[in-house]
Amino acid sequence: MTHEVRVGLIDSGCTPAQLERLAAARRFWLEDGELRSGEVLPDRLGHGTALLDILQAQVAGAEVLIAQVFTERWATTPLQVAAALDWLVAQGVQLVNLSLGLRHDRPALREACGRALDAGVLLCASSPARGEPVFPASYPGVIRVSGDARCAAGQWSWLDSPQADFGAHVVAPCGMAGASVACAALSGLIGAFLQDHPEADREAVLTHLRRGAAFIGPERKGVSHG
Repeated sequence: MTHEVRVGLIDSGCTPAQLERLAAARRFWLEDGELRSGEVLPDRLGHGTALLDILQAQVAGAEVLIAQVFTERWATTPLQVAAALDWLVAQGVQLVNLSLGLRHDRPALREACGRALDAGVLLCASSPARGEPVFPASYPGVIRVSGDARCAAGQWSWLDSPQADFGAHVVAPCGMAGASVACAALSGLIGAFLQDHPEADREAVLTHLRRGAAFIGPERKGVSHG
């Protein structure tokens, strides 16, 4: 028996057709330095559209909510993401996908993640396979996800590396690729697990991910995998 799961996606929005299938949607932006929120705009970047398709394909029947923090360009602020996260938590989501990475640690975002985790909400955030740490992936308690070329659709890896906790399938059906896609793929897999195990807390989810990983340890160049 599956149970209802509410999943939040903080991203660039979705198409008008997708919007009709959502439980709720809200846009967060800055205007003259002030935080505003209101109706979402159609996704002009295509990123949220692709990730929403991934999530909904893997968590059939889930209630998905979108918080739009990107509109016409790849720029947002910790304040917008923090407000989006607070809104999703208030809506009763159990899981939030954050396929985004900000270069600097900021108190507003750090504290919002802390509030979400304290409320028992699972946070999945994308983390690059190499390079400087990003936020919110680098905050304690956040599940860090990177792309793993070894993983087919429906598979994941337990990386346990300085960069990421887990890896997942890296290419979306539309051809988009990267850690953002992998993060949404893993969020979808976690959402499906929560449908079957509604009592599962963060530790139970992590145990499931470690036990069910198709690969353990980071990818190593020059090593083939059967």
